[in-house]
Amino acid sequence: MVPSQVAANCAKRKAHGVGDSPSKKAKSDIPGYNDSPQEEYDIVDRQFYPPEMENERCKQYNTSAIERPIETFEEAQRETQSERDKTRVKDAVVHWFKCDLRITDNKALHLASAKAKSRSVPLICIHIVSPQDYKAHVTSAVRVDFVLRTLEVLKEDLAQLDIPLYVETVAKRKAIPNRIFELCEKWGASHLYTNIEYEVDELRREALMTRTGVSNGVAVHAVPDTCVVAPGELSSGTGNQYSVYSPWFRAWLAYLHTHPHQLDLFDPPNKNPEDARRNFKDLFECEIPEAPENKNLTDEEKKRFRSMWPPGEHEARERLGKFLSEKVHHYADARNIPAGNSTAIVSVHLSSGTLSARTAVAAARDANSTKKLDGGEKGIVGWISEVAWRDFYKHVLAHWPYVCMNKPFKPEYTNIQWEYNNELFQKWCTGMTGYPFIDAAMRQLNHTGYMHNRARMAVASFLAKDLLIDWRMGERYFMEHLIDGDFASNNGGWGFSASTGVDPQPYFRIFNPLLQSERFDADGEYIRKWVKELEGIEGKAIHDPYGRKATKAAEKAGYPKMCVDHKESRERCLKRYKEGLGRDTA
Repeated sequence: MVPSQVAANCAKRKAHGVGDSPSKKAKSDIPGYNDSPQEEYDIVDRQFYPPEMENERCKQYNTSAIERPIETFEEAQRETQSERDKTRVKDAVVHWFKCDLRITDNKALHLASAKAKSRSVPLICIHIVSPQDYKAHVTSAVRVDFVLRTLEVLKEDLAQLDIPLYVETVAKRKAIPNRIFELCEKWGASHLYTNIEYEVDELRREALMTRTGVSNGVAVHAVPDTCVVAPGELSSGTGNQYSVYSPWFRAWLAYLHTHPHQLDLFDPPNKNPEDARRNFKDLFECEIPEAPENKNLTDEEKKRFRSMWPPGEHEARERLGKFLSEKVHHYADARNIPAGNSTAIVSVHLSSGTLSARTAVAAARDANSTKKLDGGEKGIVGWISEVAWRDFYKHVLAHWPYVCMNKPFKPEYTNIQWEYNNELFQKWCTGMTGYPFIDAAMRQLNHTGYMHNRARMAVASFLAKDLLIDWRMGERYFMEHLIDGDFASNNGGWGFSASTGVDPQPYFRIFNPLLQSERFDADGEYIRKWVKELEGIEGKAIHDPYGRKATKAAEKAGYPKMCVDHKESRERCLKRYKEGLGRDTA
C-alpha cells in the first residue's frame, strides 16, 4: 500500500469515528482532563479509562498495597467455590468463546462438554461481538475481520457435532455480563465455562461474573488456558514474580519438565444429544454478524487481507505442521531475516486462539529428537523460547497490571520528555522516514497487517529513540493495524524497544537503523519488495541512497531524504533519558 493510500484510510476511519478524539472543548468537560499531551493524543482513551495513573499508585501495586485484578478474581473463585460446586446441572451447559476460537485443545470447552455429557444435556456455545471492547482495546479492523471469518469456520466445526454457536452483538460493553446471564436463563443453563483473559478489564469482569453468577443460579467457571504455564505458577527463590526473561524461562522449562502433563492436549467436545438440533433450531440458524461500523474494511482491503490470512484452526495446524517439517531446521540462523520467510507466521492464530500455545509447544517437542524442551535441535529450542515470550508477557501483565493502564513497567520513565511531532509521526506511520529498512517494515504492516519481529524492534526503537516520540503512540498504531495484535506481547515489545518495560534493552543501547538494515537485509531484498521507489537501486546504496551516490535515482522516484540524522538523534535521546531519569544509568 502506498503512503497516500494509508493516509486516505486514516481519513476514512476517522469518518467512522475510529481514532477520533473529542475537541479540546469537549475534552475539557471530562472529569480529570488535564490538557496534557497524553490526553490530546488519545494515549489515554477517556471514553473508557481514567486519567494516567500516578507513579505512587504504581508503587502501591508493586508493594501489594493494592489488590491486583488477578487477586480479586482468584478471591472471587475461592469464596464461591463451594456454592459453584453444589450447583446442579439443568437443561444445558454454555461455553463462552473469547480468544480461544478452536475446538481442539480448548480447556474450558472440554470441561463444558464433559459437564454436559455427565447429565446428558446439550452444550451451547456463544461469542459476543462488542464494538466498545474493540474500541477500548484498539483492536484493528483487520483483526476483527479475521475473528468474524474464523467464527464461520468454528460454527461449521461445531455444527458437525450438533453443537450450536450463537453470536450476538452487544452495543455496551458493561451490558455483556447481564446479557450472558439472560441467555443462560433463557436456555436453562446453570453452568457457564470460559477461558481466562489476563487484561485488567477482563479479570475484573470475570470476578464480578463469578460472584453475581451464584446469585443468578449460574456457576461461572473461568479457567486458565491462554498460557502454557498459568500466571502465578512461577516465582523466584525469594517468592517474587520474575521481571527478567532468562531466569523466568529457566523456571518455565523446569516447571514443564517436572509437570509434563501440562503439555497434554484436551480432546474436542463430545457430540451433542440428537435432540439438540430440534430444541435449539434457532441457534443453529444464527448468522455471524458483519463487522461493527467502527471496524469496517473497504472491499479492496477485505479481498487483500482474506487472500493473505485464511481463518480457522485447520489453517493454523497446517501452518504449524509445515513450519516444523520444512522450516524449523533453519530457524536459528534465519529467523532474524525479514525477507527470508523462515518463521512460522502463526502469531495471528496464537493471538486469536485458533491455535493454543500448548499445542504449539507440544508439537515442537514431538518434532524434536528429545522430550527436553531445551535440548535437541537448536531451531526447535529457539522457537519454543519465542512461544514462551507470550507466556512471559502475560505473567507480567497479571502481576504488574498498571502496564495495562498506559504506564511504563518502570514508572520513573514517565518523566522522560517525549516529542509529539505529528509530521514526523506521520512519516513513520506511512513509511516515508528516508530510512529504507524502517520504511519497508511500516509499509509491510500497512499492506498486510503483519510485520516481521526483527522489523518490529527496529521501527519501535526508531520511533522512541531516533524521533523521541512517545512510544505509546507507536504501541497504539501497531494495535490499530496488526492482525495478530495481542496487548501483552505488543506492550512488552514496545517496552523493550523504548527501554521503559520489563527486561528492556538499556536506554543507551539504541538501534542504528542503517546497521540493522545492513545486517538483516544485506542484499536489500526486503527493502526492494516494499519500497518500490528503490527497487532499481543496486548494491549497498539500497540501504542509504542519498549517502551512497544514488541521489538522482531516489529523487526521481520520489523517495524522501532521512527525516533525522541518527547520530544527532542518538545524542539527543541519551540526554533526554538522563534528564528524565535524573541519573546516568539505566
